[in-house]
Amino acid sequence: MTSRRNVLFIMCDQLRFDYLSCAGHRRLKTPNIDRLASRGVRFTNAYVQSTVCGPSRMSAYTGRYVRSHGSTHNGVPLRVGEPTLGDHLREVGVRCALIGKTHMTADEEGMERLGIARDSIIGVRIAECGFEPFERHDGLHPSTSYDPDPAYDTYLREHGFGAANPWEHWANSGEGENGENFNGWLLVHADKPARIPEEHSETPYMTRRAMRFIEEAEAKGEAWCAHLSYIKPHWPYIVPAPYHAVYGKADIQPPVRSEAERLLPNPIFEAFQQERYSKNFSRDEVRETVIPCYMGLIKQIDDQLGHLFDFMEKRGLFENTLVVFTSDHGDYLGDHWLGEKYLFHDVAVKVPMIVYDPRPEADGTRGTTSDALVEMIDLAPTFLDYFGGKAKPHLLEGRSLLPLTSGERTSLRNFAVSEYDYSGDAARLKLAMPVSDCKLYMITDGRFKLVHGESLEPMFFDLRNDPGELRDLGREPSAASDIERLRKMLMRWLALPNNRITVPDEWLTEIDDKIGHFDPIIGSGVLIGYWDEAELAKQQEARRRWLARRDRK
Repeated sequence: MTSRRNVLFIMCDQLRFDYLSCAGHRRLKTPNIDRLASRGVRFTNAYVQSTVCGPSRMSAYTGRYVRSHGSTHNGVPLRVGEPTLGDHLREVGVRCALIGKTHMTADEEGMERLGIARDSIIGVRIAECGFEPFERHDGLHPSTSYDPDPAYDTYLREHGFGAANPWEHWANSGEGENGENFNGWLLVHADKPARIPEEHSETPYMTRRAMRFIEEAEAKGEAWCAHLSYIKPHWPYIVPAPYHAVYGKADIQPPVRSEAERLLPNPIFEAFQQERYSKNFSRDEVRETVIPCYMGLIKQIDDQLGHLFDFMEKRGLFENTLVVFTSDHGDYLGDHWLGEKYLFHDVAVKVPMIVYDPRPEADGTRGTTSDALVEMIDLAPTFLDYFGGKAKPHLLEGRSLLPLTSGERTSLRNFAVSEYDYSGDAARLKLAMPVSDCKLYMITDGRFKLVHGESLEPMFFDLRNDPGELRDLGREPSAASDIERLRKMLMRWLALPNNRITVPDEWLTEIDDKIGHFDPIIGSGVLIGYWDEAELAKQQEARRRWLARRDRK
């Protein structure tokens, strides 16, 4: 390794943990992601902190649980003052750049209250999760860019794909034989090729932009962290040719669901089964139309990562670059009679996570899998650790993964937690719940999984004996003791948020020696609780003796 280190942080959007060939998918081939797994560690129990884009990503970028950073739903701003990955890495001299999506909503009101201009350097950092926005692209959402090259919509217009919204009209719509436009938002059109030529579609474009950033940073001799954040295979489910025709009905895995899941289900489960997206994805016709497209989107990502990895190989970047491949959440795709991702079955809350660690200490774990419980919040402390930064446990609630990639026999945690605020969903109305009570929590110890919500009966699964999570044991008397055990673990976790973020634990513990010998306030002019002059004099003498011993040392 060289002395200068880099990080490539690749995140897909809505990619299931089991839709990779290295994770056991029988028909989908992802040789380039598999190649990364053969050089690193593939974590098989990686959980996100929320099953919706914004909160999950804010946890990834802050290293903090949703209950701590407060961005509880898409559109809820990450408040001013929440330190992020970019902030931590800048402290150790690392250029931290975004190439793609964050789903970040800026705290405009907070910035205005503090007099921070949106277009100032500080304002941009606050508004972009601490990243330098080399190329932000959230698709449907507004994009911004520090880079002189055009953003994706402008790029499309300059290449002859003009429209009021070229992202939707060209990159995410289909075209009929007579030039008619097929709306890519509609699931029925998922089997059609996108109107855009493949080389101009989102995934290749953003891959090229990542290579451009790396070239620029390398030319300047900078240590860098590049967050390549693909917007796919998230909907709209449409992919350009030839990827629209790579997979078909025969390649679809059977849905993981049972009729028993629709008989007297938990009320929150039933409410989400009644959503439009769930009713449609419960139909075989929809799955047979959409899933081959979803697989094609993943295949396109894998092919582009092949180009990126070849680019890195030619420049020797695998010698000093930590590479992480993951996703912000999964996708039900009709499993459990659900669409989208909002509940906590593994297909939604568990994600692929592959970590390639170039250090010699990691040679013994190359090509292995780990079943350790890891969380999305572990990535920020991992990157800080890799760059040699000081650990910040009072602030970063995750744990560095480097001990695991180094082969140390250690356990990072006894349980993993995820959260979802369903106050913006129709489920709140169906259940007649107040907004303040619409919080769902999942906790798993790797063997069992509990889903807990205020005023709701629990959902509970035995992951060892029922890995498909087809039987909810929440009403079973035989599960009561394990339900209560996990509930107590969850309540303890909820009672201990990391809210003191301005000073580390050492700020408190560094006076432990003084506390053991005398009142550390003595000498400050503040006298609390003393009875008389004699008691005060005794403490003052103890202080003088302690100072003398310290000076002799």
